[in-house]
Amino acid sequence: MLKNLKLRTKFSLVAIVVFAGGLVASATVLSLVLEQRAQDEVADKAAALLQTINAVRNYTDVRIKPLLKDKAATSPVFISETASGFAANEVFEGLRKNSDYRNFVYKEAAPNPTNLRDKADDFEAALVARFAADPTIKELTGFRSQPGGDVFYIARPLKVDSPSCLQCHSTPQVAPKNLIITYGPDNGFGWKVGQVIAAQVISVPVDEVYASAQRSWVLVVGVLVGIFAVLVFLVNELLKRTVVLRISRMAATADAVSTGKTEADFAEDAADEIGVLASAFNRMKSSLEIALKLLNQQPR
Repeated sequence: MLKNLKLRTKFSLVAIVVFAGGLVASATVLSLVLEQRAQDEVADKAAALLQTINAVRNYTDVRIKPLLKDKAATSPVFISETASGFAANEVFEGLRKNSDYRNFVYKEAAPNPTNLRDKADDFEAALVARFAADPTIKELTGFRSQPGGDVFYIARPLKVDSPSCLQCHSTPQVAPKNLIITYGPDNGFGWKVGQVIAAQVISVPVDEVYASAQRSWVLVVGVLVGIFAVLVFLVNELLKRTVVLRISRMAATADAVSTGKTEADFAEDAADEIGVLASAFNRMKSSLEIALKLLNQQPR
């Protein structure tokens, strides 16, 4: 079947097959690179947010808590603003009003939290257990499935760094009464200095992670397809003008010469291989004319 196709058609088919293979390979590699880049960008954002959150937690412990110490001791209800975790969550919720961070979710997931809002699920509890089992692990990232869809997460351990934390979290007997009244005596106790008590987890939907990567992929692949289409057109035109048409003229000339029209000449319009071939055909035609004349001059 291929033998019956014209030269331009054969060339176009070969070019399309080669490009299609190259495009598939390039698109696959590009997709992986862009996805990794998108993941790295989200991880960088999450890391910056965690740094900010930890700064808020530290500010609350160092500046806000001492200022409210006297009021907290006499208040009938626990003043949540003295808790660094409460401040961190409130600041993050305010940050989520910014469209760039609206899909980010922050949680201080703890197996034994004071506020049950922070109760770790099985997956988060496993993260806390890994941090507790291996103190060298400073960060964990990956993907997890949730009812609302898959998410990408970045998690860091949260430890009890100061003995002052034990004023509220050692035993219910020594904890402030207003803390017990607000949250009850059953949760958030038994902590120890140096213990990993929670994991700071920032998560974002996978679609959000890869949305920009997919847009970039479509744009780049579209540009590649457009460039290929232009290249195939230009190369086909070049092939037509420099090879196909000249060979067609040579074939027509050869056909004319074969019927006795020896006045027809092969066009020598270039010094390339086809031009050299045309020169050889002209010499052959001249030799044939001389041979015919000699035959005609022989006596019969």
